Amino acid sequence: MTVRPGPASAGENTLRLSILGPLRAWHRGTELHLGPPKQRSVLALLLVRAGRPVPVHHLVDSLWDGDPPERAVNVVHRHVGALRRLLEPGLTQRSEARVLVRAAGGYRLDVGEEALDLHRFRTLRDAGQEAADHDRPGEAADLLLAALALRSGPTAATLPPGLRSHTDFAAVDAEYFRAAQAAAETALVSRRTQQALPLLGQAAQEDSLNEVLQAGFIRVLAAEGLTARALEQYRRVRGRLADELGVDPGPELRAAQADVLRGTVSPTADTPPRTSAATAATTAPTASAPPASPASEGRSPALVRPAQLPAALRVFSGRRTEIERLDSLLPAGTRTSVAIGGAPGVGKTTLALHWAHRAAHRFPDGQLYLDLRGYDPSGDPLTPSTAICHFLESLGIPSERVPAGLDSRTALYRSVLAGRRCLIVLDNARNAEQVRPLLPGGPGCFTVVTSREQLTGLVASAGTSLLTVDVLTVAEAVDFLTRRLGRPRVERSREAALAIIEHCGRLPLTLAVVCARAESRPGTPLAEVAAELERSRDSLQAFTLSGTSDPVTDTRSVFSWSYRALTGQAADAFRRLWLSPSPDVSPQAAASLTGLPMEKTRQVMSELHRANLWIEYGSGRYGTHELLKRFGQEMSRAEDTTASVEGARQRLYDHYLHSAHHASSAVNTHREHPTLPPPAPGTQVMTFTGTAGTADWLHHEMPALHAIAVRDTYHGEGVRPWRLAAVLELILDRSGRRQEQTEIQSAALLAAQRAGDAQGQAQMHRSLGFALGRTQQGDQAARHLEQALVLFAEAGDLLGEALTHRYLAFLRNAMEAHEQALTHYEAALALYRTARHELGIASVTNEVGWTRILLRDFEGAVEYCQRAVDIARRVGNRNVEAASWDSLGVAHHRLGREPEALRALHRALEHYRRLGDAYLTADTLVHIGNVHRSASPGKARQAWTEALDILDSLGHPEGELIRERLKDIDGGSR
Repeated sequence: MTVRPGPASAGENTLRLSILGPLRAWHRGTELHLGPPKQRSVLALLLVRAGRPVPVHHLVDSLWDGDPPERAVNVVHRHVGALRRLLEPGLTQRSEARVLVRAAGGYRLDVGEEALDLHRFRTLRDAGQEAADHDRPGEAADLLLAALALRSGPTAATLPPGLRSHTDFAAVDAEYFRAAQAAAETALVSRRTQQALPLLGQAAQEDSLNEVLQAGFIRVLAAEGLTARALEQYRRVRGRLADELGVDPGPELRAAQADVLRGTVSPTADTPPRTSAATAATTAPTASAPPASPASEGRSPALVRPAQLPAALRVFSGRRTEIERLDSLLPAGTRTSVAIGGAPGVGKTTLALHWAHRAAHRFPDGQLYLDLRGYDPSGDPLTPSTAICHFLESLGIPSERVPAGLDSRTALYRSVLAGRRCLIVLDNARNAEQVRPLLPGGPGCFTVVTSREQLTGLVASAGTSLLTVDVLTVAEAVDFLTRRLGRPRVERSREAALAIIEHCGRLPLTLAVVCARAESRPGTPLAEVAAELERSRDSLQAFTLSGTSDPVTDTRSVFSWSYRALTGQAADAFRRLWLSPSPDVSPQAAASLTGLPMEKTRQVMSELHRANLWIEYGSGRYGTHELLKRFGQEMSRAEDTTASVEGARQRLYDHYLHSAHHASSAVNTHREHPTLPPPAPGTQVMTFTGTAGTADWLHHEMPALHAIAVRDTYHGEGVRPWRLAAVLELILDRSGRRQEQTEIQSAALLAAQRAGDAQGQAQMHRSLGFALGRTQQGDQAARHLEQALVLFAEAGDLLGEALTHRYLAFLRNAMEAHEQALTHYEAALALYRTARHELGIASVTNEVGWTRILLRDFEGAVEYCQRAVDIARRVGNRNVEAASWDSLGVAHHRLGREPEALRALHRALEHYRRLGDAYLTADTLVHIGNVHRSASPGKARQAWTEALDILDSLGHPEGELIRERLKDIDGGSR
C-alpha cells in the first residue's frame, strides 16, 4: 500500500471517505491509494449505498455491465478483501470486520455520518428542507448551501466513464441538483444570493438542460445585479435546448427571463423566486379560456356559490406593478396561491381585496374570505380547524356533517372544492402552519394570503408565490391624497402635501388616518395639517384619530399587535434597535445593541424579520421603516430604564470605535494606532483582513459612524468622541471621504474643547489640520496644526509633536513651499532621534526623499530613499519599506533610469499587495504606468486600468484622474 500526505483527521483512528466528486479516502489523516479501477469501483458502489446491503450480483452486473467473466464473483471477493485491509489496517484474518461487513448475500459498508461526505450532504439537505418547511428561509439557505459546498464534482468522478453513468451515481447527482434548486429558492427569499452564486453556478454548469435549476440560477444572477449575465445564461440554455433536444424553453425558464427583463428579481424585489417543479402546485386556471363550471354538470345543489369578499375601499391608488404581478399568476399555470407580505399598515389587505374584486369573474364558483386574526389584539388567532369549519358551512355543508378532527375537516374541505373554481382570500395570517390546511388541493382554485410575516414555508410545501408590498412611491402617495382630498386642495398646497407624505412615511394606513382628519376639517389648510405632524414628529400621537379606539385606524395599535406577539428578547431588541442612527444595521451592531451573543441575536433578528418589523436585506444587514423605529423609541421610553438605554448606547459606540480601530489597522498594519479602553461587556467587534473588507464596511457604516461621531446623544459618560475620530482618520483619508472626515474631526474637536480634554484637543487639531490640507484649505489647516504643536509640546508628547511636524511638511509640499517642508522634516527627525524611534526616522527619511523629488534634486532623492529602505528593512517594517521603494522608483524614473525604476516600483507593489493595502497598491500601479507610458503604452494602459479598478472599488475620487489618463492614451472615451 502506498500513501501520500492528506488533510489532518479529526481523530487518531478517523476514517474519512469522499464520493461527492473524485473517489477518495483517508485514514488517520493520510490519503489511501485505493487500488486498481475495479477495486475502486467496488468501493464506490458500496459507498453510494452505505449502510445498506449490496448484493454480490449487483456488484458483478455493475462492474461488467451484464457480461461478467467466469470468475467475476471471486474477483469481487478479492477486491472486498483488499478494501477491508485498506480501510481497517489492523484487521487480521481472524478478526471480525467492522467497516466492510457481510450482509444478506453481499456486503454492507458501515461508516458514521462524519466519515462520509454523502451522509453529511443528506443530513444538511434534510435539515435545510425542514427549515424551509417551518418558515426559516435564512437557516434553510445556510444549510442547503453548506450541503452543496461538500461536492467537488460529479459523483465518483474518477471512475471509468462507463461505470460513472451507473444509475446509483446518477441518483446521487439528481439529489444534488434538487438541493441546488431548493437552495436557489431559499437564497432568493432570504437574500443570500451572494453566497449562493458560485455554488449554483457550478450546479448549473453541470446540469445544463435542467430548466428549473437554470431558472433559479438566472434569478440569482439578476438578484446580484448581474442582469447581462442572467440574460446571456438564458440565451445559452435556450440554444442548448434547441441544439440537443429540439425544443423551446418551458414556462419556468421563460418566466425567469421575463422577471429579469421586467427588473422584478432582486434581494428586495416584490417577486421572490418560483418554487421547483417538484414542489409546484398544479396548473392554475387561465384567464383566456376558463373551463365550464362543474356546478352546471350535476353537482349537488346543496353546494352554494359563496360571495364573501368584503367591499373594497372606495379609493385605491397605485400598486400597478403589484396588480400586474397578481394578474400574471393566473394565466401562468404554475401557481395556485400567493402570499402578500409587508409591514403593518402598508396596505396588504387593501391590495388583496382590490385585486380579488377585479379577478372575481374568473372564478365562477364563488369567493371565500376569512380574517384569520393572526395579530388580533385579543391574542387569539383563528385555528385552522375553526377556519375550515367556517368555509365548509359557507359552501353549504351542514355543521352536523363537518367532522371533528383537523385532518378530517381538511380532507372534506379539499374534496368539496375539487373540480370547482373558487377564489379564497385568507387575510391577516399568523404563519404558514395556520394557512397550510386551508389551501385547496386541486388546480381550479386560487388562494390569496396576507400576512405580516414572510410565509416562505409555503414556497417549498405548496408552491406559493411571494409578493412583498412596500410603501407607496411619492407619485402614488400624491395620487392617494388627491383621490381622498380632491385635486384643488392638494394642488393649492403642493409643498404641504409632500411634507405630509414624508411625515407619513408613504404608508397607506398613516396617510389614510391623516386624510380622515383632513376630510373632517375641510376648511383647514394642508399646511396646518403638515405643521401638526411636524410638531408631533417624535411620536405617533398625530396618527391616532381622536375620539376613537378602533385599532385598525390607530397606527400605534397596528404596530403594537406585532410588537406584543414577540418573545421577550425579541421585544427587548426591538426597543434597542431604534438607537442605531443608520438606515440599517449589521448583525454585529444589532448584537451590541441587544447585548446578546451573535447566535442568539440572529435568532432574535429572524423573529423580527418574520414579523416584518425589521427586514433582513441581501447583504445580511437589517433595516426597517422610520415609523417603526419611532414606535420602538416610544416603547423604549415607556418600558426601559435609563441605565439599560445608556448601556446599549455605550455598546454601540464601542462597537464602532473598536471595529474602526481594526479597520484602520487592516489598512495599515504598521501604523501606530491609539490605545483604546476595552469595549463594554456584550459588545461585538468587527475584524478585517486587508482593505477590501474595510471599504465595504465603511460604505455600509458611514451614516452610523458620522452620526455617532458628531451627535452628542451618543457621547455618554466616559465616552471620548475624539477617539473614534482619531481611528477613522486613516480609513477616511484612504477612501477619499474628505467632507465626512472634516465634519467628524471638527465635531470631535468641539467635544474635546467642551470637555477640557487637552489630549483630545491636540489630536483633533492635528487630524483636522490634515483633513483641511487635503481639501486645499491651507491657511486653516496650518492654524490647526500649529495649535496642535503647542498642545503636544506642553504635554511633552515627542511623538505627537513629531507627527504634527510631518503633517505640516506635507501641507507645505502641497502648497509648493518645499524648503519650509524640509524645515519641518528636520524638526521631526530631531524629535524621533531624541525618542529613539527608528520607525519614525525611516518614515521621515523617505518623506525627505520625496520632497527632494519635488525640488527636482533626483540624485539627492535616490540617496535619501535608499537610506530609508535600509532603515525600514533593519526595523522590519514592510509598509515604510514599500513606501521607500515607491519613492525610489519615482526618483529613478525622473533620472531616466527605467529598469531601476521598474525594479524598485515592483518591489513596492509586491509589498503593498502582501500588506493588502489597496489604495497604495493603486498608487504604485499609477507610477508603474507612468514609467511605461512612452515606450510601452500597452503596459501603461494595463497598469492604469488595474489601478482604476482598485480606486473605483474603494469609491476613491482619484479614479477620475486615472480615467483621464486612459482617455489620453486610448485617444477616446472611457
